[in-house]
Amino acid sequence: MLPTDKLDLITRRHEEISAKLSGGATGAEFVALSRELSDLDALVEAIRAWRKAEGDLAEVRTLLDDPGLDTDMRQMAEEERDSAEKTLAELEQKIRIALLPKDAADEGGAILEVRAGTGGDEAALFAGDLYRMYERYAALHGWKMELVSASEGTAGGFKEIIAEINGRGVFAKMKFESGVHRVQRVPATETQGRIHTSAATVAVLPEASDVDIDINESDLKIDTMRAQGAGGQHVNKTESAIRITHLPTNTVVFVQDERSQHKNKARAMMLLKSRLYDAERQKLDSERAADRKAQVGSGDRSERIRTYNFPQGRVTDHRINLTLYKLEKVITGESLDEVIDPLITEHQAAQLAATDQN
Repeated sequence: MLPTDKLDLITRRHEEISAKLSGGATGAEFVALSRELSDLDALVEAIRAWRKAEGDLAEVRTLLDDPGLDTDMRQMAEEERDSAEKTLAELEQKIRIALLPKDAADEGGAILEVRAGTGGDEAALFAGDLYRMYERYAALHGWKMELVSASEGTAGGFKEIIAEINGRGVFAKMKFESGVHRVQRVPATETQGRIHTSAATVAVLPEASDVDIDINESDLKIDTMRAQGAGGQHVNKTESAIRITHLPTNTVVFVQDERSQHKNKARAMMLLKSRLYDAERQKLDSERAADRKAQVGSGDRSERIRTYNFPQGRVTDHRINLTLYKLEKVITGESLDEVIDPLITEHQAAQLAATDQN
């Protein structure tokens, strides 16, 4: 059964917001109300459709209770009843999912961290492939993705690469990507055609704002140094790289991507906040902490959430036993939603099951 009192409150709130916007709300209030109205639109539409379906079903059931109803009319009424019952069940499920508690970070951006795991140079190349997959996926969704820091592999790819993804609903989509991703393919350097197995770890952290976490300056140790790696004369002469250590937690971040020390410090602080924010969320939500630890693991090949098998052209997500034979479209980001959306549906189903038990 749906909580009809709560549905009434939601519908009334939707009407109140519409009236305020029509009444001439301006500035920050207009932006906030517009966003709230947008968030409620689909739910209120579903509530109204559900109530109409309830009325339609009640009418057809009353008709079927009439003993004088002729055979043809009864058959038509029974078909209408079956259709109305199906529509009602679908709308009820849609509303129940919409009413599930939301992760406070879902609507915001995310920090993406990809690191090479087991597999040497091939793991670094695979980490680069994953990064480009997410880069294209972000572009397809209209999100803005900016590089924070990168450590290149000796044969290409990345030992580690970190990026910031900005857009609405980024974390809601991306959070299920955290874990060990495994690749099976023949490396370009393999002369005998043998398939190698390598791995890379992906961590998706909610982007923290100033409101989310407060950092005491006295808890920070900030070091400046010369950037490492490619970059020409500038790298050797300017101490623009920044390393920040959060002393209470011994969390260390290092950023050298920008030539400006100021910009690197700003990015390093943003990354530090996100890591500390994620750690705090894990403390407050033991279930999420256990899930993330189990998913990310150590980067070993035996631990994995997903396998990309190039010889067979398939992608398998082991958490939901989903296999798609469209690896090329997934690795370009084009069909990544076909993996992510079922993960979201499975998560919602688990939430609904937990709600029903309580």
